[in-house]
Amino acid sequence: MNIFTTLCANKYRHYSTLIKYHRYGRPKFTSVVMQKRFKKDDNLSTLFVPVPVKPNPDDINVGVELTGRLNKGDLLKVLNRFYQKPEIKQLALENGLDNYLQHQAYISFRRYCLEANTLPVDLHVVISDILQGAGHVDDILPYFLRHAKQMFPHLECMDDLKKISDLRSPANWYPEARAINRKIIFHAGPTNSGKTYHALEKYLSSNSGVYCGPLKLLATEVYRKANERGTPCDLVTGEERKFADEKNEASKHVSCTVEMANVNTPYDIAVIDEIQMMKDPSRGWAWTRALLGLVANEIHICGEEGAVDLVKGLMITTGEDVQVCRYKRLTELTVENTAVCTLDNIMPGDCIVCFSKNDVYTVSRGIESRGIEVAVIYGGLPPNTKLAQAQKFNDPKNSCSVLVATDAIGMGLNLSIRRVIFYSLIKPTLNEKGEKEMDTISVSQALQIAGRAGRYGTQYEKGCVTTFKPQDLPTLRNILSEKPEPILKAGLHPTADQIELYAYHLPNSTLSNLVDIFISLSTVDDSLYFMCNIEDFKFLADMIQHVPLPLRARYVFCCAPINRKMPFVCTMFLKYARQYSKNESITFDWLCKHIGWPFTIPKTIIDLVHLEAVFDVLDLYLWFSYRFSDLFLEANLVRDMQSELDDIIEQGVVQITRLLKNSESSSPSSDSIEEDFNVARHKHNYLRGSDQRNFNKNHIGKGRLTERLLAQGLLTPNMLDELQKEWDKSKNKHEDHIESDGDNDDDPPPQPNHPNNKKSRRRRRKY
Repeated sequence: MNIFTTLCANKYRHYSTLIKYHRYGRPKFTSVVMQKRFKKDDNLSTLFVPVPVKPNPDDINVGVELTGRLNKGDLLKVLNRFYQKPEIKQLALENGLDNYLQHQAYISFRRYCLEANTLPVDLHVVISDILQGAGHVDDILPYFLRHAKQMFPHLECMDDLKKISDLRSPANWYPEARAINRKIIFHAGPTNSGKTYHALEKYLSSNSGVYCGPLKLLATEVYRKANERGTPCDLVTGEERKFADEKNEASKHVSCTVEMANVNTPYDIAVIDEIQMMKDPSRGWAWTRALLGLVANEIHICGEEGAVDLVKGLMITTGEDVQVCRYKRLTELTVENTAVCTLDNIMPGDCIVCFSKNDVYTVSRGIESRGIEVAVIYGGLPPNTKLAQAQKFNDPKNSCSVLVATDAIGMGLNLSIRRVIFYSLIKPTLNEKGEKEMDTISVSQALQIAGRAGRYGTQYEKGCVTTFKPQDLPTLRNILSEKPEPILKAGLHPTADQIELYAYHLPNSTLSNLVDIFISLSTVDDSLYFMCNIEDFKFLADMIQHVPLPLRARYVFCCAPINRKMPFVCTMFLKYARQYSKNESITFDWLCKHIGWPFTIPKTIIDLVHLEAVFDVLDLYLWFSYRFSDLFLEANLVRDMQSELDDIIEQGVVQITRLLKNSESSSPSSDSIEEDFNVARHKHNYLRGSDQRNFNKNHIGKGRLTERLLAQGLLTPNMLDELQKEWDKSKNKHEDHIESDGDNDDDPPPQPNHPNNKKSRRRRRKY
């Protein structure tokens, strides 16, 4: 095991793969990204960025007038003697300078003394005395320490920094919640047990309330149900706010995503759904914040049995009791005795669950090749497209009776599934350390997904679950026979206020650097909490570090929910930040120029994936418009555009098999190329507001790459003309070169049947 790890570490500079053995006998693969993530045992000093200490050129050189000029060679010898003394190193260590900081400070101090034309008077006099034998090298220590503290400001405020990052009592962050005696009711049970239903009944019958859900889909569903039941309810998500009142006055009931929960507004009833998400490495902090901070007379918590003990432990810190209501599954769920083995055995009401988008594409195409229509749902699809696919699958009158999906169906969608089929049991996940793992799905995940079969109130009152591969079936049976793993810790995350205080003490540090220092100095109650993964936050912070932004705005930008694996989304994120830094409005026209509006129905999978990225860019605009409404002004127009794009993506998903076939075709038809070219020209006319130039269609301008560059505004007709000219020049030079090599005036004309003629032709063909 150690040999394998060592070989991997030596072979790959950026990645290493560790193999562990899982409890079910399957190997667990951990891909560790070799990106520095500082922890308690790392050298904290390397995180602190030194501040350059420069002499003031305007100072009058009083020291020279008093004692004369210093000999630089003698000065260097004195400084070296000073630094080499063990007593000096020990005294520096007692003043907070470890070996790393001592070395950095000494190099800077030596350069300062040797290169400065004017030294501070007191330092100049002390060194002069040492050179003349009237002083001792130890006398330099106070000036060295003064220089070190100017270079590393944290040396004088370390106690303040540690106090700011003391996270041992997060319950005390919410004084308004601590001022009342809240009643905590935990509704514990598996999927399809009615736990959320009972909590929502309390919510709907209350005078005021807030529902906190994990997904926009769930928050929207509660918002719709509440208003249908006659309880005016507003919707608040990261991207939008909808009022039940026509005059846009706030209602007493709110349905929101958990990150948007208001911990300052008092409510009668609060519902926190999927409380087990406190363990999520990225978003767990939001559930912890809602549980500790919501100001409500009653807090109704819905989630798995495995979260009960942790919630009780957290409520001990707040002095509140927890009442647990346990529920059992309302419908029967059985594990079949045989695996599916082949797509020929797929039946109506089946849902094949895959853990990668490529598997979704492969399975859906394989099923449709057998003449069976499928619905497709995965995490990258817009919410309305997911709902449309779910409605299509649920409708008994629709010819579509099979669903292919990722684990995105685990929550947020009501589906009429007869049988859940696990295409695989291996899923990529991120652990608390930010490492990517290929691991067998957990008991919690398996129960969440399998529980979608046989949902109460649908046409299938009994549910079945099985696997596609026969070798996975015993493993699945073992997983489903266990209870959900107990959740041991809840997530925490540094707040904007805490980072602002750090920036006050360390003004020369970058935001990413501030977060690293905060994490390293933080003290957390390890029995209850963990620090959430902040790699995405740091990634965005590094991306916009060169963009001049106020710290608070920079922090908000870095909290934006984007997928950093999508280059187009990251590019637009950077453009948003640049526009904001210049105080220029991000208008609808500006957005159209950068995303290639108007949109067309995708013809390949690549087109579909790009449109999904564009949808995320529009989502990002709406997210910013909620926080920077002065510059992201046209949210309503963008929302209309997003609705149009949602419909286009839905049409692409409906014909996903054709997209897969087109993606495999290396040479599209001439009609398709001509149509794509006309679309690109139409886009360019709209975006540039000028007539499209005619350019040579025989050489440049017909390819899919060209049309995409035009659509994204990365290529203009002028650039195409220049490329065409360069191409023609290059081609002419190439032909002239061949002719000059192949023709010689001194040679006799070739004979018709001469053997050298074949060599000449071969040579030209080679060129």
